[in-house]
Amino acid sequence: MRPWILAENHWGTVKSTSYDLAVLPWGACEAHNYHLPYGTDIIEADKIAAESARIAWQNGAKVIVLPAIPFGVNTGQWDVALDINMNPSTQLAILRDVIEVLDRQGINKLMILNSHGGNDFKTMIRELGLKFPRMFLCSCNWYQSVDQKQFFENKDDHAGEMETSLLLHLTPDLVRPLSEAGDGAAKRFRFAAIREGWAWAERKWMQVTNDTGVGDPRKATAEKGQRYFAAVTQKVSAFMEHLAKTPNDSLYES
Repeated sequence: MRPWILAENHWGTVKSTSYDLAVLPWGACEAHNYHLPYGTDIIEADKIAAESARIAWQNGAKVIVLPAIPFGVNTGQWDVALDINMNPSTQLAILRDVIEVLDRQGINKLMILNSHGGNDFKTMIRELGLKFPRMFLCSCNWYQSVDQKQFFENKDDHAGEMETSLLLHLTPDLVRPLSEAGDGAAKRFRFAAIREGWAWAERKWMQVTNDTGVGDPRKATAEKGQRYFAAVTQKVSAFMEHLAKTPNDSLYES
């Protein structure tokens, strides 16, 4: 039993423990090229949240990891078989209910550990922050916490070298042989404004990629995944610890 994982604990332990920070892993259920499972984002969210919380807990931070939300925003993948879409408005409703419970029970900090690029919680945090002024709400994209260039030859957008290496380390039994993977080649928008990042439009996934991947996975290894996992969880755990130990009235530097 890991005391920082809510789903593994019992009422006697939970009711007698004072938690300072709740962590909500949030993934997605979607195709990841031919070689990675549909649950890739869920697995990553679960494993990274659990290991980061373990490190923070052992450093004295009272962190509790909630069960992961398995569905994300997949509106651009409506035509990919069994990519399960959860609309942002549905995410907002779920998030509101979770925050209401935490607020009522005196756990006044929530970190959303996001594992899916289609999820964007910024506007939800703005809206819910008005409704729950005692709460500190934040989101954390673990895949942006460490520079991929330090570990991988090819940049990963979806099911590429980084995610494949992670799954080879975390759940190798769920990874198909890399000889079966597509090359992850993807088309780009014609518009310079979108390519440069100061304009945005949603990608229509099956017009962009032939294998649902965006990024070449073929140089992935378990060893790369192990090193990257360690670096990410160290970085995320430090944020968890700092956040848990900082009072809500001392969040800003003087």
